Amino acid sequence: MKITFIGHSAFILQDGGHTVVIDPFIAGNPVAKHSVEQVQAMNVSSVLISHAHGDHWGNALDLAQGDTTLIATAEIGGYAGSKGVTNAIGANIGGTVKQPWGSVYFTPAWHSSSFPDGTYGGMPTGMVIEFGGKRLYFAGDTALFGDMQLIGDRGLDLAFLPIGDHYTMGPQEAGRALDLLRPKDAVPMHYGTFPGLDGDPQVFAAEARKRGVTAHLIQPGETLDY
Repeated sequence: MKITFIGHSAFILQDGGHTVVIDPFIAGNPVAKHSVEQVQAMNVSSVLISHAHGDHWGNALDLAQGDTTLIATAEIGGYAGSKGVTNAIGANIGGTVKQPWGSVYFTPAWHSSSFPDGTYGGMPTGMVIEFGGKRLYFAGDTALFGDMQLIGDRGLDLAFLPIGDHYTMGPQEAGRALDLLRPKDAVPMHYGTFPGLDGDPQVFAAEARKRGVTAHLIQPGETLDY
């Protein structure tokens, strides 16, 4: 499996047969190396959205065209449908959506959610993603919370965790999240994009090492073979 970091909290997952894009904030993302057109050309199977804020919803409407599925909460799925997306799948926390490439299970996240136009975006979520023979946890925007232990009980290969602080947990709290989640590997995200997102990835990497977890500090535009 290949994991490409677009920047901020946007990722591309590829397993040789399918391409899944998570939180596709591309245009307007000051650290992104990809263009919307480059990602569109990747024959995207599905777009996964954790919550409706503009820096996560991003270019969902540009990518969720034709046979591409958009998968998110019911509110986000309904909003996407109202904007012309014909393959929007609305689910909710605790539910699993199965696809030809694997599945996504929605978890809680402690944050907020509304679209750039002010429309309510439903509850924010994290996602446990089965893809490429691996089990990935994408935390979305969240604070540290105790029920991460239940997510960890599922057995995680890799966790994507926000570390920027201010709007989400910072690097030390993300380190504490590793105690609960118990993944083999971790990728920090949601830092360094805008002023205020000052969490230091090196601090997170040190917290991960203390716990025997390998932190992969992927730079925008880089791909991790996993």
